[in-house]
Amino acid sequence: MCGIAGVIRFDNLLSAHYLQKMADIIAHRGPNDEGFYLLNKDQELILGGDSSDYQGQSIYAPQDNIIKYIDFQLEIGLAHRRLSIIDLSPLGHQPLAIDDGSYWISYNGEVYNYSEIRCELEEIGCVFISQSDTEVILNAYKIWGTECLSRFNGMFSILIYDKIKECIFVARDRFGVKPLYYYQDQDGIYFASEIKQFTVLPNWTAELNHQRAFDFLVHGVMDHTHETLFRQVYQLRGGEYAVIDLKQLKVLQQSGLVPKRWYELKISQTKLSYTDACDEFKQIFIDSIKLRLRSDVNVGSCLSGGLDSSAIVLAMADQLSDRQIKTFSACSHYAAFDESQYVEIVAKKTGAKSFYCYPDLIDLFNSSQTVTWHQDEPFVSSSIYAQWQVFELAQNQSVSVMMDGQGADEQLAGYQGLYFQILLNQALRSGKIIKFVKELFYLHKIHKYNVIINILKSILSLFPYVVINYVGKLFGKQKYSHSWLNTSKLRYMRQDPLLSNGENKANISATSYAQLIYNHLPMLLHWEDRNSMAHSIESRVPFLDYRLVEFNCSLPDDYKIARGVTKKVLRDGLDSIMPKEIKNRMSKLGFVTPEEVWIQESPELFRQLLEESLEYSNEIFNRESVILVFEEVVSGKRKFDFWLWRVINFGQWMKLFKVQL
Repeated sequence: MCGIAGVIRFDNLLSAHYLQKMADIIAHRGPNDEGFYLLNKDQELILGGDSSDYQGQSIYAPQDNIIKYIDFQLEIGLAHRRLSIIDLSPLGHQPLAIDDGSYWISYNGEVYNYSEIRCELEEIGCVFISQSDTEVILNAYKIWGTECLSRFNGMFSILIYDKIKECIFVARDRFGVKPLYYYQDQDGIYFASEIKQFTVLPNWTAELNHQRAFDFLVHGVMDHTHETLFRQVYQLRGGEYAVIDLKQLKVLQQSGLVPKRWYELKISQTKLSYTDACDEFKQIFIDSIKLRLRSDVNVGSCLSGGLDSSAIVLAMADQLSDRQIKTFSACSHYAAFDESQYVEIVAKKTGAKSFYCYPDLIDLFNSSQTVTWHQDEPFVSSSIYAQWQVFELAQNQSVSVMMDGQGADEQLAGYQGLYFQILLNQALRSGKIIKFVKELFYLHKIHKYNVIINILKSILSLFPYVVINYVGKLFGKQKYSHSWLNTSKLRYMRQDPLLSNGENKANISATSYAQLIYNHLPMLLHWEDRNSMAHSIESRVPFLDYRLVEFNCSLPDDYKIARGVTKKVLRDGLDSIMPKEIKNRMSKLGFVTPEEVWIQESPELFRQLLEESLEYSNEIFNRESVILVFEEVVSGKRKFDFWLWRVINFGQWMKLFKVQL
């Protein structure tokens, strides 16, 4: 788990000093080692840094410190910051090379099935000098080319310089667990693990992407396209790659990078019975955990007390019966936001050693700029800070690898308010009135849902979107009214990105797919990556084993959600290892903060931050409209909405990164 950078220059050469700065600014991603591969038409350099070990005997071992070569003018450069997880020896150093330097790689991530792939490669003649998965990846590319990607089970962002084919190969894992950004100016194209790496480049100016800013502020979504909130900064999306022909750089200079897809989530419905599906779910899930326990350092886990993180910890304990697991949880002094009782049930069952943090408002405001700097872009709610503190807690206990439960909700219809309503809408739309009534009954019985409101929502869902939009305006919902945006400053098209990407209120499978690929999971993975790596921790997400995702997406809706119960196949599939209190738990929180309580208890502090952010935001907000919404929330006239935090954090972000309109 690491941070990477790459440079390809079109005409003018670039000082190695800038590549070093691109690596230095993400030292938190890899505090254990650093390496550089520099090339121009006259010379090739293999260098390290102050944290590098120069005792290696490999062809890719650093020959000297880059500090002596900062004036070197490069055409191609690869940089790497290393967090040592697999093969802790100097042989795990990157950039790594094979075949006397014919292939070079700088890579971020873990390929969990590297041992199996290595055996296959050894059988056809490949020779290895390290125990790292990095060397396996590079040999796999040499043998199978771009087809190697489909053999990898893991999370990764890859930069490979192929001297034989005279190309640069870049790729990202299936679901985009690990980030890979690119930025192009008139002189070259640059790759990075974090956007902030581009800020050190000589021609960099931070400019706002107006449409993506609208999507974030109004709809609370980001990372749903190739674009970012920075104009001209793009990302390879999950399941994409590109091959850059170094003999045709003029084409790249004129047209820009054009990524291609190497992975599509294809869904075909299973014919398994429910009982067999539960057994299959358990088998794949347990194997996913086994693979992600492969590490040369200790592995801990986040534990919210919900189904997903509890399932992970219970499965880990089942596999690590000889080892005590460390778990890390964010709790609250407010009972409505506290899940510690469920954490304690799991800890007692597994014998885990539990560590707790209690995020508070003052710490949040004192840390918000630091968190925003690490996140690169503004974030939608203060709950991200709860996750930040969990990883900070793990770092304090010297845990370098953590499991987390991202992805389960999107696959298994886990977001209750959304998916229960879609279940009702589907039943009504298809004329299954008996099912509609039964589901209403269970929602009221188990979750105390208001039957009349659910019926009205389902009836409304039968109408075209323009009607729904009009009804929303009648009720004054903020997402349908943009009076608080200054359209003379912020230029955008009024469109709903959630709807455009396929998320709807009529179909569970379509909404699940949209959340997995576009509208939700990419955001969660962005926050997960930044929060963990800010604390030099590798976060692993077993629910995103592609075998499990493909299996879960093949299941009928009623294997996932029915009779007022979500994630049915998970609950029943893991019945043998899951305490009844967890299996039968119907409430859902996750790592949250009591933001709606805080704003009532400390309105002046929120007002101060809001006023400051309005000042930093270059007049893109209509101040009077925003303040009016704030006053109505504080007075109780308007329901609390995380929109206020988005405005606050957006202004902080614009100031921090000096973003221009």
